Amino acid sequence: MNKIIALWSHPRSMSTAMERVMRERGDLDCAHEPFMYDYYVHRKVREMPHFDVDPTHPQDYAGIRDMLLRRADKAPVFFKDMSYYVMPHVLEDTSFSDRLIHAFLIRDPQAAILSYFKLDPNVTRDEIGIEAQWLHFKGLREAGHHPVVIRSEEVRRDPKGTMSTFWKAVGLPYRDEAFDWSTEMPKDWEQVGGWHGQVVESQGIRPITSADLERQKLKFDEAASANPRMRDELEHHQSFYDQLAAFALC
Repeated sequence: MNKIIALWSHPRSMSTAMERVMRERGDLDCAHEPFMYDYYVHRKVREMPHFDVDPTHPQDYAGIRDMLLRRADKAPVFFKDMSYYVMPHVLEDTSFSDRLIHAFLIRDPQAAILSYFKLDPNVTRDEIGIEAQWLHFKGLREAGHHPVVIRSEEVRRDPKGTMSTFWKAVGLPYRDEAFDWSTEMPKDWEQVGGWHGQVVESQGIRPITSADLERQKLKFDEAASANPRMRDELEHHQSFYDQLAAFALC
């Protein structure tokens, strides 16, 4: 039976760069946020900016789940998605959850919220996504799973070391070629190209420095002065991030 590895993320968590690394391994059939179609197209919870809908993509939860299972009949599958797309009903779908190897990617919520508000100042609390991640993680733990948690800052500080640890945790061998990205954008990124400009243009993961982190804090403070709701969202999501971070691999 082929693996299905699910990377449950929150928006602006560097999840697309993580997906790019996984694609460049060359041994996985990769899917880009397939469950967004259930949230934004089928259930129409909200209209997503910068999203060009592919009419051939399955749109409801069951159809998307079954597509992933069919693909896993042929090859190991990796997909990255947002917990808020599938919560809480995914926890009731135990046969599917039990089939997956679960991993969670988190990023400092100050950085993630700043980045999201730049792209969509009307982002909802649900779409910030970290609360849904924690509830998803907690539900899986209560069901007997032991999901892997990885911090995006650690991937940027030491891409090869951190990804080596991550791959070992999800049962994959190390592949050095995963860090040398091709120039061609994956076909299924075209539907959300407006969200992923830097990753598309990059040839690898950009390192992070202490100066970057300090600039990030200053930019958040400046932006939050003009939009106080950013601070409300940070206050709301920080505790959920902290609880997830306590389980991080490194």
